[in-house]
Amino acid sequence: MPTYDYICKDCAYEFEEIQKMTDPHLKTCPKCNGELQRKIGGAGLMFKGSGFYITDYKKDQKKPESNPESKPESKPEKTKSEKSQEKKTSKDAQKA
Repeated sequence: MPTYDYICKDCAYEFEEIQKMTDPHLKTCPKCNGELQRKIGGAGLMFKGSGFYITDYKKDQKKPESNPESKPESKPEKTKSEKSQEKKTSKDAQKA
């Protein structure tokens, strides 16, 4: 059920009320019997239960940083024309 926020126009008392969507809006303030206005907004999200723990989420596993000198140098990627040229030469070699 959604949670609705209300504010009294007379005494400025603010409160939340859990209501069904089909329930009529509240009209009178519970403190001063003044006129209420329902505030716009609110996500309607309630966290119930024993709580939320850090162990509920996956931990980030950091990899140890290695020495950049020990990494092998990467080869530059070949262009499409170089790849198609290689395919042609390999097909020609297979035919012979």
